[in-house]
Amino acid sequence: MTAASALSLFPISPSRSRSKFYTKKSASGRDGFRVLAVFGEDRGRGDSGGRSAWEAILHVEDPGPRLPLPRGKFLDANQALEVARFDIQYCDWRARHDLLAIMLLHDKVVQVLNPLAREYKSIGTMKKELAELQGELAQAHQQVHISEARISSALDKLAYMETLVNDKLIPERNTSATSSSECSSLAPSVPSSSGNSMAKKKPPRRTLNVSGPVQPYHPNLKNFWYPVAFSSALKDDTMVPLDCFEEPWVIFRGKNGRPGCVQNTCAHRACPLHLGTVNEGRIQCPYHGWEYSTDGKCEKMPSTKMLSVRIRSLPCFEHEGMIWIWPGDAPPTATLPSLLPPPGFKIHAELVMELPVEHGLLLDNLLDLAHAPFTHTSTFAKGWSVPSLVKFLTPASGLQGYWDPYPIDMEFRPPCIVLSTIGISKPGKLEGQSTRECSTHLHQLHVCLPSSTGKTRLLYRMSLDFAPLLKHIPFMHILWRYFAEKVLNEDLRLVVGQQDRMINGANIWNWPVSYDKLGVRYRQWREELERGAEQLPFTR
Repeated sequence: MTAASALSLFPISPSRSRSKFYTKKSASGRDGFRVLAVFGEDRGRGDSGGRSAWEAILHVEDPGPRLPLPRGKFLDANQALEVARFDIQYCDWRARHDLLAIMLLHDKVVQVLNPLAREYKSIGTMKKELAELQGELAQAHQQVHISEARISSALDKLAYMETLVNDKLIPERNTSATSSSECSSLAPSVPSSSGNSMAKKKPPRRTLNVSGPVQPYHPNLKNFWYPVAFSSALKDDTMVPLDCFEEPWVIFRGKNGRPGCVQNTCAHRACPLHLGTVNEGRIQCPYHGWEYSTDGKCEKMPSTKMLSVRIRSLPCFEHEGMIWIWPGDAPPTATLPSLLPPPGFKIHAELVMELPVEHGLLLDNLLDLAHAPFTHTSTFAKGWSVPSLVKFLTPASGLQGYWDPYPIDMEFRPPCIVLSTIGISKPGKLEGQSTRECSTHLHQLHVCLPSSTGKTRLLYRMSLDFAPLLKHIPFMHILWRYFAEKVLNEDLRLVVGQQDRMINGANIWNWPVSYDKLGVRYRQWREELERGAEQLPFTR
């Protein structure tokens, strides 16, 4: 049996990976790229019986490697290109064999169902043979899908490798030409600008490492407008206490009806203010009756002489049915983003929940849909089939896109917001391959407010573009909350387990794959934000 050769492409950076293949240093001692030939699965298929018309059409000679590929050896650029071409030839050979297997099985089915054959076989025997053939046919179809994915992956690897080869060879040629001119003239030369630009064209991929105890939030993450409550929850005589970046705050409406956000701690004896009441647009401490306005100024001190006292307050604004605050030290931006549902949608439910996980882990979960047919088997993904390949298709520079093969559009909106539109036909079912093909839709808003290093305040809003009368049914909000909590609990038992292992040192982003694209981009965006980059990635 011969073995298929595969390509392993990666940038040289000994500190960026723990893989045993990455730790070997190159002979030149310079950073660059390596191509490692490794041995994959067996290609042998065995004899499929007598030759048929399909074999004459689809039979292709085993390509076989053109170069000896010793296991674990690093190849030069030309050998690497040869390995890549062989990889694609092998994928084509394998796909033809898979298709040939399907056609041969089809011939067997026809033979079993042939009227002449039925005369000599019992019904029970025929049912048994058909069941066996059906299983083999399903397995062959599955193999064809795998072959398609292999061919696509091989083509991607070839294109990526050719780019790396060009990026590596052109600067080396420029360097060699420069060094030869140095030898002849014995004078220093200026490095080629074209070589530098080519080297910067494709920066090496950086690995993600999200492990260890949750660190205190970086100050740069605070310099955004954060939606913290729905307007419907804040009446003239009510308060909404909340934690934001490890600090306690309370929101209430002032004399003019506008919301304000002040520190949830009385300046006198540090009593929680939300335990008190709202009195004429001022929040009154339940301990000694001190009263504070929305800007944090103490305007009333019963039973004592009035002193000049003030507690901290945050910029607070009401916009499109939500209360926003600015917890950072930088001056607030002049505009607030819009989180309204698309035209034609009606809001049916607004829920607020406190969840025992760090907000980044919850965002990782919400930006991932490939887990749905495995995790949400008793709620919205009940009955979903498991695709052979799941992709998230997005622009080269963007934090939004759509899922394939699910009819779902999704967007991450900094700093902590996930928007999604799902095409549905009825509860728990999918219809069509894209949202445009679906007649009815569900729009969801998730806001993951970082309360503390181990807690997230989740704001959830659900909107529909059908069944407008549902929102007027009594107690319907209780049903929506029950369903939302059931879905979240399916996720929480997994994410809480992730958090426990992360705190103990496990990396929760060990092996990102194609359907992790949006989550990886969120992590890269956050990493650059905390690093203080002037231009954040994937943002306009």
